Amino acid sequence: MAKLKPGDRAPQFELKDQDGKTRRLSEFKGRRVLLYFYPRASTPGCTIQACSVRDSLSDLDESGIAAVGISPDPPSRQKRFDEKHRLGFPLLCDEDHAVAEAYGVWVEKSMLGKKFMGITRSSFLIDEQGVIVKTWYKVKPKDTVPLAQEASG
Repeated sequence: MAKLKPGDRAPQFELKDQDGKTRRLSEFKGRRVLLYFYPRASTPGCTIQACSVRDSLSDLDESGIAAVGISPDPPSRQKRFDEKHRLGFPLLCDEDHAVAEAYGVWVEKSMLGKKFMGITRSSFLIDEQGVIVKTWYKVKPKDTVPLAQEASG
């Protein structure tokens, strides 16, 4: 799917979180959402990104923004990641990468000359009605929160 842009409706989803609870984008209606996609739990860049979100949860909450992370990891891996770093926000499991495809973040990548499909680290700020306010494709782990705060302020 093509990349999303501001003004597009955010694709709806229904995914399990790290505790096995089904979560939907619609449960955040009336609140803004920082939705970010990361390649794999417990890798260095993903840990930096998740801990940055964790460390900013109170500031995000004061701004009326809920944080949600999504990766292709299964619930057990997401749970270990959450517990190890005491993240405290939903980590959703997109094991079939259907949601990543809908958001345009499931892409062909290449490493050491080998091509494969995977997540391009990206984040989205979604408004209270489910409309995308801002997109950041290929976002740097440390930039996820500051960019969202800047766009929401």
